[in-house]
Amino acid sequence: MFNEMRSISFEKDVNIHADGSCLVKFGNTQVLCLASIDEKVPHWLKNTGKGWITAEYGMLPRSTNSRMDREATKGKQSGRTQEIQRLIGRSLRSIVNLSNLGERQIKIDCDVIQADGGTRTASISGGFVSLYLAIEKIKNNYNIQKPIIKNYIGAVSTGIIDNKPLLDLDYQEDSKAQVDANFVICDTGEISEIQVTGEEFFFSDDQFHNMFSLAKKGIKEIIELQKKVLL
Repeated sequence: MFNEMRSISFEKDVNIHADGSCLVKFGNTQVLCLASIDEKVPHWLKNTGKGWITAEYGMLPRSTNSRMDREATKGKQSGRTQEIQRLIGRSLRSIVNLSNLGERQIKIDCDVIQADGGTRTASISGGFVSLYLAIEKIKNNYNIQKPIIKNYIGAVSTGIIDNKPLLDLDYQEDSKAQVDANFVICDTGEISEIQVTGEEFFFSDDQFHNMFSLAKKGIKEIIELQKKVLL
């Protein structure tokens, strides 16, 4: 159905070493999200009393139908990779009180095990779960009573195919989409980020609002599942 999510799941504590971990699945897309606490901040934040959240993203060599080389062997990240990890970092920072976090940094590693569309939205949604777990660990270890997480947050893709809106596109659907969109929205309904691109097509006000409505429905389902696994 055009307005239904693929099968989604969040499995927490899948890594014994990480400070927070989650294996997230959106249909056949699977992303391993690991959080690491660093008791120091980037140099530009020293002595500000504020913390920082950052993310790294990568696709494993056989996450797609043909093997891709690791970006480390090429000596640099692609523009796509840099764009996605900045999006993940921005999205997760938007729901954290960085002052209450204190001068420490949390790094979220998102590694795509299997790709079938929506890897960036799965990374944000699963990255939130691993971030939440890491922050709970900090609060327990340092007896912090102040709230650090301000909101739950999720992300989902939508698109226009054959002039009709579709929610949570897989790779085949995404490759046919006239319009491709990613929405990052909090449990309050407030928006962290919207990315919408006409793939050699324009889109109307009505089409945008249809995609937005589908995204809100999908993210509501995502956040309900996050809460189920975390609370």
